[in-house]
Amino acid sequence: MAALFGSRVRRLRTAAGLTQAELGRMTHVVSTRITQVERASGAKPTLGLARALDAALGADNLLVELWPYVYREAFPDWSRAFMAHSERAVSIGEYAAHVVPGLLQTEEYARAVLSVGLTLSGDAQLEERLTARMGRQERLGSADRPDLWVVLDEAVLRRPVGGPAVMREQSERLLEAATEPHITVQVLPFEQGEHDAMGGSLTILALPDGSEVAYTEGAHYGQLIEDPAEVRTFSLTYDRLRAAALPPLMSLDMIRSVMEGNHRGAKVPSRSDRRRVAQEQLQQSGGRQLRGGGGRIPRHRARP
Repeated sequence: MAALFGSRVRRLRTAAGLTQAELGRMTHVVSTRITQVERASGAKPTLGLARALDAALGADNLLVELWPYVYREAFPDWSRAFMAHSERAVSIGEYAAHVVPGLLQTEEYARAVLSVGLTLSGDAQLEERLTARMGRQERLGSADRPDLWVVLDEAVLRRPVGGPAVMREQSERLLEAATEPHITVQVLPFEQGEHDAMGGSLTILALPDGSEVAYTEGAHYGQLIEDPAEVRTFSLTYDRLRAAALPPLMSLDMIRSVMEGNHRGAKVPSRSDRRRVAQEQLQQSGGRQLRGGGGRIPRHRARP
């Protein structure tokens, strides 16, 4: 992708009748930096440089749109493979142990999360990472959007990432997202105790060919699992997490409770109480089917 980006810059520069030195002056970099970009050598172009080149060459956002793919090449092979699988997935199941999944993060929440990474080199890289994360959310509004099923550990709601105002906006985003027909949000309460995914977050991706891949992630590591037998084990773990979590409507009630500051004395209802309340909510909603429980993530659920 860096080579493709460079060839586009060279073609646009040549068409504009500019030398590398002239383009460098227009974008406030030395001519050797333009040479590096065009030859796909040295450091990859930053988002700021991509924007400057786009403006100088009148590329109508072409270079900015190419930049995320260049950016990904800095990631390990397994990370790039996971991103590629995510873009094709027909359904995504996520268990989030510590923070709201990137697909549902607000910009300010994402900024707070990304600003504490040990590998962060400065503000420019923070903006690049933020742009890339926000860009990945666009697929949720596209024609081929996947079904998204998110199980949030209760710790995700309790940790005030970015401060109270940012956290409130993020909670509102979760409540809004849960109204979408292709998005389900559940909360796994502390009361459930230990479980198989306590070490980190877990993602299950169902692909168009019917296969699945799993991805586990901790604070400073990630692992892509593609072996079918191993994936089945992780998929079963995820199904158990969904079954143990609060039903969707009760989960939204809990998110509202935490958002409104009423959580300190809150008591998580027993499983029997949850089933009873879930049925009552179902009846009150006019028979709308609750999504939740122990079923598998549907592989090919009809999209609205």
